[in-house]
Amino acid sequence: MTRESAISEVTRLFDEGLFIETLARRVAIRSESQIPESRPFLDAYLNSEILPAFNKMGFTTEILDNPVEAVGPVLLAERIESAQLPTILMYGHGDVIRGLEDQWRPGIHPWILKQEGDRYYGRGTADNKGQHSVNMAALETVIAQRGRLGFNVKFMLETGEELSSPGLREFCEIHRERLKADVLIASDGPRLSAKRPTVYLGSRGCMNINLTVELRQGAHHSGNWGGLLSNPGIVLSHALASIVSRQGKVLVRELLPDYIPESIQNALIDCQPTPEPDEPQIDPEWGEPGLSAAEKLYAWNTFEILAFRTGNPENPVNAIPGLAMATCQIRFVAGTDATRFIPILRQHLDQQGFESVKLSMARKSFMQATRLDPDNAWVRWASASIEKTTGTKPAILPNIGGSLPNDCFAETLGLPTLWIPHSYAGCSQHAPNEHALGSILREGLQMMTGLFWDLAEEGAPLET
Repeated sequence: MTRESAISEVTRLFDEGLFIETLARRVAIRSESQIPESRPFLDAYLNSEILPAFNKMGFTTEILDNPVEAVGPVLLAERIESAQLPTILMYGHGDVIRGLEDQWRPGIHPWILKQEGDRYYGRGTADNKGQHSVNMAALETVIAQRGRLGFNVKFMLETGEELSSPGLREFCEIHRERLKADVLIASDGPRLSAKRPTVYLGSRGCMNINLTVELRQGAHHSGNWGGLLSNPGIVLSHALASIVSRQGKVLVRELLPDYIPESIQNALIDCQPTPEPDEPQIDPEWGEPGLSAAEKLYAWNTFEILAFRTGNPENPVNAIPGLAMATCQIRFVAGTDATRFIPILRQHLDQQGFESVKLSMARKSFMQATRLDPDNAWVRWASASIEKTTGTKPAILPNIGGSLPNDCFAETLGLPTLWIPHSYAGCSQHAPNEHALGSILREGLQMMTGLFWDLAEEGAPLET
Protein backbone atom coordinates (compact mmCIF):
# COMPACT_ATOMS: atom_id res chain seq x y z
CA MET A 1 0.00 0.00 0.00
CA THR A 2 1.15 3.55 -0.72
CA ARG A 3 0.44 7.10 0.36
CA GLU A 4 -1.47 7.60 -2.87
CA SER A 5 -3.63 4.51 -2.38
CA ALA A 6 -4.50 5.62 1.17
CA ILE A 7 -5.55 9.06 -0.05
CA SER A 8 -7.54 7.45 -2.86
CA GLU A 9 -9.35 5.23 -0.35
CA VAL A 10 -10.30 8.07 1.99
CA THR A 11 -11.50 10.07 -1.02
CA ARG A 12 -13.74 7.14 -1.97
CA LEU A 13 -15.28 7.20 1.52
CA PHE A 14 -16.40 10.74 0.88
CA ASP A 15 -17.41 10.38 -2.76
CA GLU A 16 -19.55 7.32 -2.08
CA GLY A 17 -21.30 8.99 0.87
CA LEU A 18 -19.96 6.77 3.66
CA PHE A 19 -18.31 9.64 5.51
CA ILE A 20 -21.47 11.75 5.22
CA GLU A 21 -23.59 8.90 6.62
CA THR A 22 -21.39 8.85 9.72
CA LEU A 23 -21.52 12.62 10.07
CA ALA A 24 -25.33 12.59 9.73
CA ARG A 25 -25.64 10.19 12.69
CA ARG A 26 -23.44 12.44 14.80
CA VAL A 27 -25.26 15.63 13.85
CA ALA A 28 -28.57 14.01 14.85
CA ILE A 29 -27.43 13.79 18.50
CA ARG A 30 -28.51 17.01 20.22
CA SER A 31 -25.37 17.52 22.28
CA GLU A 32 -26.07 21.12 23.33
CA SER A 33 -23.80 21.73 26.32
CA GLN A 34 -25.34 25.13 27.06
CA ILE A 35 -28.65 23.45 27.92
CA PRO A 36 -28.37 21.46 31.20
CA GLU A 37 -31.20 19.11 30.16
CA SER A 38 -29.05 17.94 27.24
CA ARG A 39 -26.56 16.10 29.45
CA PRO A 40 -27.93 12.65 28.38
CA PHE A 41 -27.14 13.58 24.76
CA LEU A 42 -23.56 14.47 25.67
CA ASP A 43 -23.18 11.06 27.29
CA ALA A 44 -24.83 9.37 24.31
CA TYR A 45 -22.54 11.07 21.82
CA LEU A 46 -19.48 9.65 23.54
CA ASN A 47 -20.87 6.24 24.54
CA SER A 48 -22.92 5.26 21.50
CA GLU A 49 -21.10 7.06 18.69
CA ILE A 50 -17.47 7.94 19.37
CA LEU A 51 -16.35 5.19 21.77
CA PRO A 52 -17.37 2.32 19.44
CA ALA A 53 -15.63 4.02 16.51
CA PHE A 54 -12.34 4.17 18.39
CA ASN A 55 -12.70 0.61 19.69
CA LYS A 56 -13.16 -0.54 16.11
CA MET A 57 -9.79 1.08 15.27
CA GLY A 58 -8.03 -0.82 18.06
CA PHE A 59 -7.91 2.03 20.55
CA THR A 60 -8.45 1.55 24.25
CA THR A 61 -11.09 3.96 25.50
CA GLU A 62 -12.19 5.46 28.78
CA ILE A 63 -14.78 8.09 29.63
CA LEU A 64 -13.57 10.28 32.46
CA ASP A 65 -15.37 12.83 34.60
CA ASN A 66 -14.76 16.50 34.07
CA PRO A 67 -13.31 18.05 37.27
CA VAL A 68 -16.17 20.56 37.14
CA GLU A 69 -19.19 18.59 38.30
CA ALA A 70 -21.86 20.21 36.10
CA VAL A 71 -19.85 19.85 32.87
CA GLY A 72 -20.02 16.83 30.55
CA PRO A 73 -17.38 14.07 30.51
CA VAL A 74 -14.17 13.66 28.51
CA LEU A 75 -13.42 10.64 26.34
CA LEU A 76 -9.79 9.53 26.11
CA ALA A 77 -8.90 7.05 23.36
CA GLU A 78 -5.36 5.67 23.14
CA ARG A 79 -3.47 3.55 20.65
CA ILE A 80 0.10 2.99 21.84
CA GLU A 81 2.06 0.89 19.36
CA SER A 82 5.58 1.39 20.78
CA ALA A 83 7.27 3.59 23.35
CA GLN A 84 9.97 4.30 20.74
CA LEU A 85 7.49 5.86 18.29
CA PRO A 86 6.39 9.52 18.27
CA THR A 87 3.15 10.25 20.12
CA ILE A 88 0.55 12.79 19.02
CA LEU A 89 -2.21 14.15 21.21
CA MET A 90 -5.41 14.94 19.34
CA TYR A 91 -8.40 16.96 20.51
CA GLY A 92 -11.97 17.67 19.56
CA HIS A 93 -15.27 18.49 21.21
CA GLY A 94 -18.54 16.65 20.90
CA ASP A 95 -20.75 19.41 22.28
CA VAL A 96 -22.40 22.01 20.07
CA ILE A 97 -23.91 25.45 20.52
CA ARG A 98 -27.68 25.73 21.02
CA GLY A 99 -29.67 24.43 18.07
CA LEU A 100 -31.89 27.54 17.68
CA GLU A 101 -34.32 25.46 15.61
CA ASP A 102 -36.87 28.25 15.11
CA GLN A 103 -34.26 30.54 13.55
CA TRP A 104 -33.05 28.28 10.74
CA ARG A 105 -34.40 29.08 7.29
CA PRO A 106 -37.23 26.90 5.90
CA GLY A 107 -36.16 23.53 4.56
CA ILE A 108 -33.16 22.93 6.83
CA HIS A 109 -32.93 21.81 10.45
CA PRO A 110 -30.09 21.73 12.99
CA TRP A 111 -30.41 17.99 13.74
CA ILE A 112 -30.92 16.69 10.18
CA LEU A 113 -27.92 16.76 7.86
CA LYS A 114 -28.97 18.16 4.49
CA GLN A 115 -26.91 18.77 1.37
CA GLU A 116 -27.47 21.76 -0.89
CA GLY A 117 -24.76 21.90 -3.53
CA ASP A 118 -21.39 22.01 -1.76
CA ARG A 119 -22.98 22.84 1.59
CA TYR A 120 -23.91 20.31 4.26
CA TYR A 121 -26.25 21.94 6.78
CA GLY A 122 -26.61 20.82 10.40
CA ARG A 123 -25.47 21.80 13.87
CA GLY A 124 -21.93 20.59 14.42
CA THR A 125 -21.06 20.06 10.76
CA ALA A 126 -18.39 22.74 11.12
CA ASP A 127 -18.03 23.03 14.90
CA ASN A 128 -16.79 20.44 15.70
CA LYS A 129 -18.32 17.11 14.73
CA GLY A 130 -17.38 17.40 11.09
CA GLN A 131 -13.81 18.32 11.94
CA HIS A 132 -13.00 15.57 14.42
CA SER A 133 -14.86 13.09 12.19
CA VAL A 134 -12.43 13.97 9.37
CA ASN A 135 -9.45 13.25 11.62
CA MET A 136 -10.92 9.99 12.90
CA ALA A 137 -11.67 8.78 9.36
CA ALA A 138 -8.11 9.61 8.29
CA LEU A 139 -6.67 7.62 11.21
CA GLU A 140 -8.92 4.67 10.37
CA THR A 141 -7.85 4.75 6.74
CA VAL A 142 -4.14 4.75 7.57
CA ILE A 143 -4.59 1.83 9.99
CA ALA A 144 -6.54 -0.12 7.38
CA GLN A 145 -3.97 0.54 4.64
CA ARG A 146 -0.82 -0.05 6.71
CA GLY A 147 -2.13 -2.57 9.22
CA ARG A 148 -0.85 -0.21 11.92
CA LEU A 149 -0.37 3.51 12.44
CA GLY A 150 3.40 3.69 12.87
CA PHE A 151 3.04 6.22 15.68
CA ASN A 152 1.06 6.57 18.91
CA VAL A 153 -2.17 8.52 19.32
CA LYS A 154 -3.96 9.88 22.37
CA PHE A 155 -7.28 11.39 21.29
CA MET A 156 -9.19 13.53 23.79
CA LEU A 157 -12.80 14.54 23.10
CA GLU A 158 -14.44 16.90 25.59
CA THR A 159 -18.09 17.96 25.86
CA GLY A 160 -17.81 21.43 27.39
CA GLU A 161 -16.00 23.54 24.80
CA GLU A 162 -19.06 25.67 24.05
CA LEU A 163 -19.05 26.62 27.74
CA SER A 164 -15.43 27.86 27.36
CA SER A 165 -14.04 24.45 28.40
CA PRO A 166 -14.45 24.69 32.19
CA GLY A 167 -12.36 22.05 33.92
CA LEU A 168 -10.23 21.23 30.90
CA ARG A 169 -7.10 22.84 32.32
CA GLU A 170 -7.58 20.97 35.59
CA PHE A 171 -8.21 17.76 33.61
CA CYS A 172 -4.88 18.20 31.81
CA GLU A 173 -3.11 18.86 35.10
CA ILE A 174 -4.63 15.76 36.75
CA HIS A 175 -3.79 13.52 33.76
CA ARG A 176 -0.53 15.23 32.78
CA GLU A 177 1.50 11.99 32.72
CA ARG A 178 -1.12 10.10 30.78
CA LEU A 179 -1.41 12.90 28.19
CA LYS A 180 2.33 13.16 27.51
CA ALA A 181 3.03 13.54 23.81
CA ASP A 182 5.38 15.11 21.29
CA VAL A 183 2.86 17.42 19.64
CA LEU A 184 -0.83 18.36 19.56
CA ILE A 185 -2.54 17.95 16.19
CA ALA A 186 -6.19 19.04 16.21
CA SER A 187 -8.85 20.65 14.06
CA ASP A 188 -11.27 23.44 14.91
CA GLY A 189 -12.08 26.92 13.69
CA PRO A 190 -11.87 28.21 10.11
CA ARG A 191 -9.30 28.30 7.36
CA LEU A 192 -7.88 31.65 6.28
CA SER A 193 -10.08 31.24 3.19
CA ALA A 194 -12.25 28.45 1.87
CA LYS A 195 -9.85 27.59 -0.96
CA ARG A 196 -6.58 27.63 0.98
CA PRO A 197 -5.43 24.97 3.45
CA THR A 198 -4.40 26.54 6.74
CA VAL A 199 -2.31 25.68 9.77
CA TYR A 200 -2.60 27.87 12.83
CA LEU A 201 -0.43 27.63 15.90
CA GLY A 202 -2.49 29.11 18.71
CA SER A 203 -5.44 31.37 19.34
CA ARG A 204 -6.38 34.76 20.62
CA GLY A 205 -7.75 34.77 24.14
CA CYS A 206 -11.29 35.79 24.94
CA MET A 207 -12.92 37.48 27.93
CA ASN A 208 -16.62 38.43 28.09
CA ILE A 209 -17.50 41.32 30.40
CA ASN A 210 -20.89 42.65 31.53
CA LEU A 211 -21.33 46.40 31.87
CA THR A 212 -24.44 47.24 33.93
CA VAL A 213 -26.15 50.48 34.90
CA GLU A 214 -28.95 50.01 37.45
CA LEU A 215 -30.29 53.34 38.64
CA ARG A 216 -33.60 52.33 40.22
CA GLN A 217 -36.15 49.53 40.52
CA GLY A 218 -38.68 49.33 37.69
CA ALA A 219 -39.57 51.77 34.92
CA HIS A 220 -41.35 55.11 35.23
CA HIS A 221 -43.72 56.85 32.79
CA SER A 222 -41.75 59.00 30.37
CA GLY A 223 -44.48 61.62 30.23
CA ASN A 224 -44.34 62.17 33.97
CA TRP A 225 -40.62 61.67 34.51
CA GLY A 226 -38.88 62.36 31.17
CA GLY A 227 -36.18 64.99 31.59
CA LEU A 228 -36.10 64.43 35.35
CA LEU A 229 -34.72 60.90 35.70
CA SER A 230 -31.36 59.65 34.44
CA ASN A 231 -31.78 57.11 31.66
CA PRO A 232 -29.47 54.10 32.16
CA GLY A 233 -29.52 53.28 28.45
CA ILE A 234 -28.16 56.71 27.59
CA VAL A 235 -25.56 56.56 30.37
CA LEU A 236 -24.33 53.15 29.23
CA SER A 237 -24.26 54.21 25.57
CA HIS A 238 -21.93 57.08 26.38
CA ALA A 239 -19.78 54.87 28.62
CA LEU A 240 -19.30 52.40 25.77
CA ALA A 241 -18.55 55.24 23.35
CA SER A 242 -15.71 56.29 25.64
CA ILE A 243 -14.16 52.81 25.29
CA VAL A 244 -14.39 52.28 21.53
CA SER A 245 -14.84 54.76 18.70
CA ARG A 246 -17.56 54.77 16.06
CA GLN A 247 -15.01 53.19 13.67
CA GLY A 248 -14.12 50.36 16.10
CA LYS A 249 -10.82 51.80 17.34
CA VAL A 250 -10.17 50.91 20.98
CA LEU A 251 -9.76 54.20 22.85
CA VAL A 252 -8.59 52.70 26.14
CA ARG A 253 -5.07 52.04 24.91
CA GLU A 254 -4.04 50.11 28.02
CA LEU A 255 -6.20 47.25 26.73
CA LEU A 256 -3.96 46.83 23.68
CA PRO A 257 -0.57 45.22 23.02
CA ASP A 258 2.41 47.57 22.89
CA TYR A 259 3.43 46.41 19.40
CA ILE A 260 3.29 43.55 16.89
CA PRO A 261 6.53 41.49 16.88
CA GLU A 262 8.42 41.56 13.59
CA SER A 263 8.24 37.77 13.24
CA ILE A 264 4.44 37.94 13.44
CA GLN A 265 4.28 40.81 10.94
CA ASN A 266 6.39 38.79 8.52
CA ALA A 267 4.28 35.65 8.96
CA LEU A 268 1.08 37.57 8.22
CA ILE A 269 2.26 39.16 4.96
CA ASP A 270 1.15 36.01 3.13
CA CYS A 271 -2.06 35.57 5.13
CA GLN A 272 -4.52 38.30 4.20
CA PRO A 273 -8.19 37.32 4.83
CA THR A 274 -10.11 36.87 1.59
CA PRO A 275 -13.88 36.47 2.09
CA GLU A 276 -15.90 34.43 -0.35
CA PRO A 277 -18.46 36.37 -2.46
CA ASP A 278 -21.35 35.24 -0.24
CA GLU A 279 -19.50 36.04 3.00
CA PRO A 280 -19.50 39.48 4.69
CA GLN A 281 -17.01 41.79 3.01
CA ILE A 282 -14.33 43.47 5.11
CA ASP A 283 -14.94 47.08 6.17
CA PRO A 284 -11.48 48.57 5.42
CA GLU A 285 -11.93 51.62 7.67
CA TRP A 286 -13.04 49.60 10.71
CA GLY A 287 -10.71 48.83 13.59
CA GLU A 288 -7.18 49.97 14.41
CA PRO A 289 -5.85 52.49 11.85
CA GLY A 290 -2.62 51.61 10.11
CA LEU A 291 -2.91 47.83 10.47
CA SER A 292 -3.54 45.35 7.68
CA ALA A 293 -6.65 43.18 7.84
CA ALA A 294 -4.50 40.21 8.88
CA GLU A 295 -2.84 42.21 11.67
CA LYS A 296 -6.21 43.42 12.96
CA LEU A 297 -7.57 39.87 13.05
CA TYR A 298 -4.59 37.83 14.19
CA ALA A 299 -2.17 40.20 15.95
CA TRP A 300 -4.24 42.83 17.77
CA ASN A 301 -6.80 43.12 20.56
CA THR A 302 -10.41 44.06 19.85
CA PHE A 303 -13.37 45.26 21.92
CA GLU A 304 -16.83 44.24 20.71
CA ILE A 305 -20.37 44.81 21.97
CA LEU A 306 -22.14 41.45 21.70
CA ALA A 307 -25.49 42.46 23.19
CA PHE A 308 -27.12 45.60 24.59
CA ARG A 309 -30.42 45.65 26.42
CA THR A 310 -32.49 48.31 28.13
CA GLY A 311 -36.22 48.52 28.63
CA ASN A 312 -38.31 45.97 26.74
CA PRO A 313 -36.98 45.71 23.15
CA GLU A 314 -39.63 43.18 22.09
CA ASN A 315 -42.48 45.40 23.29
CA PRO A 316 -41.33 48.98 23.99
CA VAL A 317 -43.41 51.00 26.43
CA ASN A 318 -43.48 54.73 27.22
CA ALA A 319 -41.32 54.43 30.29
CA ILE A 320 -37.80 55.29 31.38
CA PRO A 321 -36.10 52.01 32.25
CA GLY A 322 -34.24 51.50 35.48
CA LEU A 323 -31.63 49.11 34.08
CA ALA A 324 -29.33 48.81 31.08
CA MET A 325 -26.79 46.06 30.44
CA ALA A 326 -24.27 45.29 27.69
CA THR A 327 -22.25 42.13 27.25
CA CYS A 328 -18.92 43.00 25.67
CA GLN A 329 -15.94 40.94 24.58
CA ILE A 330 -12.21 41.48 24.40
CA ARG A 331 -10.25 39.22 22.06
CA PHE A 332 -6.56 39.43 22.86
CA VAL A 333 -3.22 38.12 21.65
CA ALA A 334 -0.40 36.36 23.47
CA GLY A 335 1.56 38.65 25.75
CA THR A 336 -1.53 40.45 27.05
CA ASP A 337 -2.34 40.22 30.76
CA ALA A 338 -6.08 39.65 30.67
CA THR A 339 -6.41 39.83 34.45
CA ARG A 340 -5.87 43.59 34.12
CA PHE A 341 -8.83 44.21 31.78
CA ILE A 342 -11.47 44.87 34.42
CA PRO A 343 -9.20 47.03 36.64
CA ILE A 344 -8.18 49.05 33.54
CA LEU A 345 -11.82 49.56 32.53
CA ARG A 346 -12.80 50.42 36.09
CA GLN A 347 -10.16 53.13 36.28
CA HIS A 348 -11.12 54.49 32.86
CA LEU A 349 -14.85 54.65 33.61
CA ASP A 350 -14.27 56.34 36.95
CA GLN A 351 -12.03 58.94 35.32
CA GLN A 352 -14.72 59.60 32.72
CA GLY A 353 -17.42 60.06 35.35
CA PHE A 354 -19.17 56.72 34.82
CA GLU A 355 -18.98 55.45 38.40
CA SER A 356 -22.52 54.07 38.03
CA VAL A 357 -21.37 51.50 35.46
CA LYS A 358 -20.72 48.16 37.16
CA LEU A 359 -18.27 45.65 35.69
CA SER A 360 -18.26 41.87 36.02
CA MET A 361 -17.05 38.86 34.08
CA ALA A 362 -19.87 37.33 32.05
CA ARG A 363 -18.40 33.86 32.59
CA LYS A 364 -16.46 32.38 35.48
CA SER A 365 -13.41 31.71 33.31
CA PHE A 366 -11.83 32.96 30.12
CA MET A 367 -9.61 31.51 27.41
CA GLN A 368 -5.95 32.50 27.41
CA ALA A 369 -4.00 33.53 24.31
CA THR A 370 -1.23 31.34 22.87
CA ARG A 371 0.98 31.17 19.80
CA LEU A 372 3.82 28.95 18.54
CA ASP A 373 6.89 30.11 16.63
CA PRO A 374 6.08 29.69 12.89
CA ASP A 375 9.63 28.35 12.36
CA ASN A 376 9.08 25.34 14.63
CA ALA A 377 10.10 22.01 13.02
CA TRP A 378 6.60 20.55 13.41
CA VAL A 379 5.19 23.54 11.52
CA ARG A 380 7.61 23.09 8.63
CA TRP A 381 6.86 19.35 8.53
CA ALA A 382 3.07 19.81 8.49
CA SER A 383 3.28 22.54 5.86
CA ALA A 384 5.38 20.35 3.56
CA SER A 385 3.01 17.39 3.96
CA ILE A 386 -0.09 19.44 3.20
CA GLU A 387 1.53 21.06 0.16
CA LYS A 388 2.54 17.59 -1.08
CA THR A 389 -1.08 16.42 -0.86
CA THR A 390 -2.89 19.49 -2.17
CA GLY A 391 -0.34 21.20 -4.37
CA THR A 392 -1.05 24.40 -2.44
CA LYS A 393 1.22 26.08 0.09
CA PRO A 394 -0.88 26.36 3.26
CA ALA A 395 -1.36 29.60 5.13
CA ILE A 396 0.60 29.54 8.40
CA LEU A 397 -1.10 31.67 11.05
CA PRO A 398 0.67 32.30 14.39
CA ASN A 399 -2.83 32.17 15.89
CA ILE A 400 -6.42 32.43 14.74
CA GLY A 401 -8.65 35.37 15.51
CA GLY A 402 -11.01 33.24 17.60
CA SER A 403 -10.40 31.47 20.89
CA LEU A 404 -9.75 27.86 21.82
CA PRO A 405 -8.50 26.14 24.99
CA ASN A 406 -5.05 25.85 23.42
CA ASP A 407 -3.36 27.05 26.61
CA CYS A 408 -4.26 23.69 28.18
CA PHE A 409 -2.00 21.99 25.63
CA ALA A 410 0.64 24.66 24.99
CA GLU A 411 1.17 25.73 28.61
CA THR A 412 -0.21 23.05 30.94
CA LEU A 413 1.16 20.14 28.86
CA GLY A 414 4.01 22.08 27.23
CA LEU A 415 3.32 20.90 23.68
CA PRO A 416 3.89 22.48 20.28
CA THR A 417 0.39 22.89 18.86
CA LEU A 418 -0.77 22.47 15.26
CA TRP A 419 -4.37 23.20 14.33
CA ILE A 420 -5.46 22.18 10.82
CA PRO A 421 -9.05 23.45 10.31
CA HIS A 422 -11.63 21.85 8.05
CA SER A 423 -14.07 24.76 7.92
CA TYR A 424 -14.25 28.35 6.70
CA ALA A 425 -15.25 31.70 8.18
CA GLY A 426 -18.67 31.83 6.48
CA CYS A 427 -19.90 28.53 8.01
CA SER A 428 -22.34 30.20 10.51
CA GLN A 429 -20.88 28.00 13.24
CA HIS A 430 -22.52 29.78 16.20
CA ALA A 431 -25.60 30.90 14.32
CA PRO A 432 -28.60 29.43 12.52
CA ASN A 433 -27.86 27.63 9.24
CA GLU A 434 -24.48 26.20 10.29
CA HIS A 435 -22.89 24.26 7.46
CA ALA A 436 -19.68 22.65 6.24
CA LEU A 437 -18.40 22.74 2.69
CA GLY A 438 -18.08 19.31 1.12
CA SER A 439 -15.02 20.44 -0.82
CA ILE A 440 -13.20 21.31 2.43
CA LEU A 441 -14.25 18.09 4.18
CA ARG A 442 -13.05 16.06 1.19
CA GLU A 443 -9.73 17.88 1.02
CA GLY A 444 -9.40 17.64 4.80
CA LEU A 445 -9.72 13.85 4.62
CA GLN A 446 -6.98 13.78 1.99
CA MET A 447 -4.67 16.17 3.91
CA MET A 448 -4.95 14.37 7.22
CA THR A 449 -4.48 10.94 5.66
CA GLY A 450 -1.35 12.22 3.94
CA LEU A 451 -0.16 13.86 7.16
CA PHE A 452 -0.57 10.68 9.21
CA TRP A 453 1.05 8.59 6.48
CA ASP A 454 4.06 10.92 6.43
CA LEU A 455 4.41 10.79 10.21
CA ALA A 456 4.41 6.99 10.07
CA GLU A 457 7.01 6.91 7.32
CA GLU A 458 9.27 9.78 8.39
CA GLY A 459 8.91 9.89 12.16
CA ALA A 460 8.96 13.06 14.23
CA PRO A 461 10.68 16.05 12.58
CA LEU A 462 13.97 17.23 14.05
CA GLU A 463 14.84 20.83 14.83
CA THR A 464 17.50 22.24 12.50
